Amino acid sequence: MKKSVFSFITTITLLLTFPVASLYAQGDTSSPYSQYGVGLLGDQSVGMSRGMNGVGIALREQGQVNYLNPASYSQIDSTTFIFDVAMTMQTANFKETTAQGSRSLNSRDACFEYAVASFRVMKHLGMSFGIMPYSVVGYEYTTKPRIINDYVQYPTTETKTTVSTQNTGAGGLRMVYIGAGWAISNNLSIGTNVNYMWGTLDNFLVTTYTDSYVKSLSRYYTATISTVKLDFGVHYSLPLDKNNLLTMGLTYSPGYGMGASPRCEVVTSNAQSAVNDTTLYKAQNALRLPTSIGAGVSWKHKDQWIVGLDYTYQGWSKMKAVDYINEKTGKKMGDDTDGFNDRHKINVGAQYCKNASGRSFGDRIRYRFGMGYSTSYIKINDQKGPREISVSAGIGLPIVNVYNTRSMLNVSFQWVNTNATGMIRDNTFRINLGLTFNERWFAKWKFD
Repeated sequence: MKKSVFSFITTITLLLTFPVASLYAQGDTSSPYSQYGVGLLGDQSVGMSRGMNGVGIALREQGQVNYLNPASYSQIDSTTFIFDVAMTMQTANFKETTAQGSRSLNSRDACFEYAVASFRVMKHLGMSFGIMPYSVVGYEYTTKPRIINDYVQYPTTETKTTVSTQNTGAGGLRMVYIGAGWAISNNLSIGTNVNYMWGTLDNFLVTTYTDSYVKSLSRYYTATISTVKLDFGVHYSLPLDKNNLLTMGLTYSPGYGMGASPRCEVVTSNAQSAVNDTTLYKAQNALRLPTSIGAGVSWKHKDQWIVGLDYTYQGWSKMKAVDYINEKTGKKMGDDTDGFNDRHKINVGAQYCKNASGRSFGDRIRYRFGMGYSTSYIKINDQKGPREISVSAGIGLPIVNVYNTRSMLNVSFQWVNTNATGMIRDNTFRINLGLTFNERWFAKWKFD
């Protein structure tokens, strides 16, 4: 009976969620910073980690899926099947300040975030599978018209020439994965994720010039990516005493080329003569995955407190600027593309629960909070991209009925400030809603 009820709930959830995925999976941002590199990098934490600002490298909880370190899968209970699904809604304010003044823009976005599952295969061996975000591209803005030729500078010119540029982007990268975690001993576990990554990165720039007639220069940048990403993880747990447990975690993802060949079509249009001239530029093996190394530590006191600290390094500087070559002449495109920086990220978070196994509903509520800081992996005009400061809070509400006492409704709130000197300031507020179904599927029947 329990299994059938859970199956029904899961089926309905998937039917409702994946149409949302098709609409919003790669439309959950309006940030102009997503036009660089492979876009804005996604948050790959799930469940309880969201309320703890993404902490997870050293988390090891039986009732949660932890994609951030595959070694955690070995902790899954032998009678448990866990399914975790979530969506995110956000509002953002973008503000730009220049010598001519300041202007701001507000945006609202929503997206399907992830769907993951985990279960025990055999003693000491757990597995997980699901779909996760990697990056997202989504923006649309127009630069203010500016005069590039007037009669004051050029007295013989009878007309003024103004120029404006419309910038549009869409796409992103997602991953489906399967992973396994094996407990070598009571204290040591290892694990791996095999991810298939796919998606497109589309960026369009249309520059319009006005003088005695209207002409435009359009650039269509596109890259189609299909590759495999590998993740490895280790957990080591050290009991300090009967009430305190210290867990240390390490993760590693090797960097290598994505095998992508970006293209750029340059189209010159003349509205008066209706003549278009198209030039195609290509780049070979221009994009690559960064080497990623993560380290974390967590402390658990009874079933009340969990405190974690994570540090992650990503070697993006090895992904060089894209060099587009003219398909016919072999000449390089005149404009240089900005390069990339190594990325550093640090998060700290905590969870408090008065009594996880208590009879009172209030005693079993989980309260979560966290904060983080990260540097940017992009360069803009040879300047480091904006740093990011984030703060989060969340709550885990037990779902209690006659069939289920271990599932959880996870709600988290996050504020993210993205800023750098002379660049656009971005303040984003996110709400993440997640359901963690935790069911006893594999328990043996007992007869009196």
